[in-house]
Amino acid sequence: MIDTLRPQSLFDQLETMQRLLARSFGAEGAPGGIRAVGYGAFPEINVGRTPTSVEVFAFAPGLDASTLDVTIERNVLKISGARSAAIPKRDAQVQLYANERPDGGFSRAVSLPDDVDPLKVEATYRDGVLRVSVALSAAAQPQRIAVQ
Repeated sequence: MIDTLRPQSLFDQLETMQRLLARSFGAEGAPGGIRAVGYGAFPEINVGRTPTSVEVFAFAPGLDASTLDVTIERNVLKISGARSAAIPKRDAQVQLYANERPDGGFSRAVSLPDDVDPLKVEATYRDGVLRVSVALSAAAQPQRIAVQ
């Protein structure tokens, strides 16, 4: 439903129209752009940049850190692993009413900028959040030049 109580910019109106069209054609939750992923991609990620590094946070609760595999190849960060089922295997005594947490293998890839140093990477997993910090190369760091 379009919000008519407050004025919207043209871009807000176009975005609202795009959502309504996607919903009516059954494409809601599908990727909205070339870099977007579909609804339900696991793990969900946030990517940001500080003055000294690129920070990637992957939200993957309930995993054992030893099941995670983090690699960088050609400036692509790949996070993969597996999560086990939280419920026992199906048998005659187990009735399953809902299964919203998929199990099995997963993989996500993040394209990194050209100015990162793939030899300076730190990865930590704590409280269900995997943090991968990739340092920027020395050439990418701002440098103060002394004026004589």
